[in-house]
Amino acid sequence: MLDHTLAAPALSKRTVVLGARGFVGSHVVRRLQESGGEVRAIGSDSIDLLAADAADKLATIVRPEDTLVFVSAIAPCRDAAQMTKNMTMVAAVIEALGKSPVAHLVNVSSDAVYADDANPVSETSCASPSSPHGAMHLAREVLLKTGVKGCPIAVVRPSLIYGAADPHNGYGPNRFRRQAEKGETIKVFGEGEEQRDHVFIDDVSLLIELVITHRSKGVLDIATGKSTSFRQVAEMCVEIAGKGDVQGTPRQNPITHRHFDPTARLKAFPDFICTPLAEGLRRAATAP
Repeated sequence: MLDHTLAAPALSKRTVVLGARGFVGSHVVRRLQESGGEVRAIGSDSIDLLAADAADKLATIVRPEDTLVFVSAIAPCRDAAQMTKNMTMVAAVIEALGKSPVAHLVNVSSDAVYADDANPVSETSCASPSSPHGAMHLAREVLLKTGVKGCPIAVVRPSLIYGAADPHNGYGPNRFRRQAEKGETIKVFGEGEEQRDHVFIDDVSLLIELVITHRSKGVLDIATGKSTSFRQVAEMCVEIAGKGDVQGTPRQNPITHRHFDPTARLKAFPDFICTPLAEGLRRAATAP
């Protein structure tokens, strides 16, 4: 659940975005700049959070009035080596903020922190990850909560994000859209019965902006509250592209679904409206 620490929402004097070259980070930077905010965009080319001097470099950049958005991660995290690198990165951020505190910290996490069988998922659901990726994000949340003092901390946990520039090509909207645009056959697991909550990148960046402007603290799931089967997603992509088709394949794993309870988001930001999946897919397909 989120609590807002500002009575009247306003952009922070400056927002520093760690991971500004990535898919989510770049959209947050663009969103804040379009809203007229001052943004310091930091990528690994300017601060390598795995380097020995990362904490010192970051400490010289952040200011007491800043909001720091922490997006940087080795993701998806698949093994112990990548987990170690992610812990090194969060340790650098904690050390830097110990030397140079900020006014607000926003950590971009993942819904992978929840148990696979948690349905419907809400911010109060048990955090019991079943993957290295989920374990990494949960560890990062705990380390920031216990290691960073003196500022409100917001943790946002997006569900499955899709959008035109997503570099990942995992099973779901991003892969399906690209396959349909090439006129290929989209192969779904089984008959694509599994339902997931897919959230558009523009909605993710807007909700992060709202968290910043309200200087919110606590936890917020970023999801639409409406789950759709993978077959339906694939069929939408084929319809939008006007080519391609959908084909089932022999099922290898049991059917699992994930549904979200959006009550906390509705309470925190009652005027926010999620982009319908069909509209988001069309916008992704026509993006430059």
